[in-house]
Amino acid sequence: MGDLTTERSSATGTAPVLVASNRGPVSFGTADDGTLTLRRGGGGLVSGLSAIDDPNAVWVCAALNDADRRAAREAPHGRLDLAGHDVGGQAVRMLDLDPETFAHAYNGVANSTLWFVHHLLYATPTAPAFDADFRTQWADYTAYNTAFAEALAAEAAPGAAVLVQDYHLSLTPALLRATRPDLRIGHFSHTPWAPPEYYRLLPDDVAAAVLTGILGADRAGFLTERWARAFAACCEAVLGATVDHEALTVTHAGRTTRLGVHALGADADFLRERAHRPDVDERLTALRTAVGERRTIVRVDRTELSKNIVRGLLAYRHLLRTRPEWHDRVVHIAFAYPSRTDLAEYRDYTAAVQQLAAEINAEFATPAWQPLILHVNDDFPRSLAAYRLADVALVNPIRDGMNLVAKEVPVVSDHGCALVLSREAGAHAELGEDSLVVNPYDVIATADALHAGLTMPPEERAARTKRLADAATALPPQQWFLDQLNAL
Repeated sequence: MGDLTTERSSATGTAPVLVASNRGPVSFGTADDGTLTLRRGGGGLVSGLSAIDDPNAVWVCAALNDADRRAAREAPHGRLDLAGHDVGGQAVRMLDLDPETFAHAYNGVANSTLWFVHHLLYATPTAPAFDADFRTQWADYTAYNTAFAEALAAEAAPGAAVLVQDYHLSLTPALLRATRPDLRIGHFSHTPWAPPEYYRLLPDDVAAAVLTGILGADRAGFLTERWARAFAACCEAVLGATVDHEALTVTHAGRTTRLGVHALGADADFLRERAHRPDVDERLTALRTAVGERRTIVRVDRTELSKNIVRGLLAYRHLLRTRPEWHDRVVHIAFAYPSRTDLAEYRDYTAAVQQLAAEINAEFATPAWQPLILHVNDDFPRSLAAYRLADVALVNPIRDGMNLVAKEVPVVSDHGCALVLSREAGAHAELGEDSLVVNPYDVIATADALHAGLTMPPEERAARTKRLADAATALPPQQWFLDQLNAL
């Protein structure tokens, strides 16, 4: 271990580009014999970072489980690459945070508070209630952000560019700026941003701290102009900051932060190639067997409260109740993959989805027809198979920063697909024109849109799908990432 430590100390502060996110590009497990096993992650950030052709770039992330923490502890200064792990040609520094501190920061503040605020999810007669427990969690959220800021400061070369990701790390830019004013810092929000009157549910000092934390960046990025303008409005209302609405800048406490809009797109080449591998073909055959000659309505989501799965199922039930011509002629394929199962609200929500699905099948099924196929176990090849098969795709979130499913389905669709899309999804800004747009709370209007999608002429569906796919892939992950880097 001594040689590695020497190598590490000589590498201190040499990273010209750094990325910080809660989840890193790799995760660990423990094999039966006690050795660590490594799994590479996917997603937009991983593809994006691969665009950096620099061996000195560093990704800073948190250890998410006991095996991650062990790997971080056993690596010099948490640098997995220096411990010989295959992390994909990147340098990765994984932070071994106290499990309770991490749980408070991640579940208590990030996922149960900031996420709920930005997605407008609170049932306000009873929640939130910011009490002494919340203050403990907030202190740990601050400690978690401080650990990231310290690690970034230690790894960054003079004048380096740092891209901080998402609501987990909203305090990090200002904390990093305080110790390393030489750095060029960007922050990117992958969620929506709440309007001021809802954002102010947060305690005043917390609301101000989150905003000033992000304003520590030279540039704050958002998925749509709508979310960027909501952030600016909160800065104006809560901090009394000066906003230039035309230039999209926020000036506060003598510093100006530029706001940028980067609409993350689907990775067309990867999706089209992946969607035609044998494992996907196999699942497509199984789905076709289950569906027969019937039309299909497809949805693929995590069982995330904001995804609005229950109202989607209610709309399908309304379609079957009011338009009996669809009996035995349509199948709803709903994949609802478990999300945040350590939070009670999410477990309850998944149970509600399963209960309603069972009721719909009980009401309408015949010996020859199962109207609803629900799967709650994650299977990416099966999702791609469903994308290819879909006649109608239902994407009806209450609120969504972007929603990549809306962008992925048109890219891999075999015969064209009508997209029923919530106007509250960030993707609506780019895809609204060629979608059947719905108010996500209106069950009857959503049922009508499903009917319109099912009856859309094939040539119109194909033409819309082509335009949707073009719009959906305008800014693929690598370009999305490089655009932010170049803007710094």
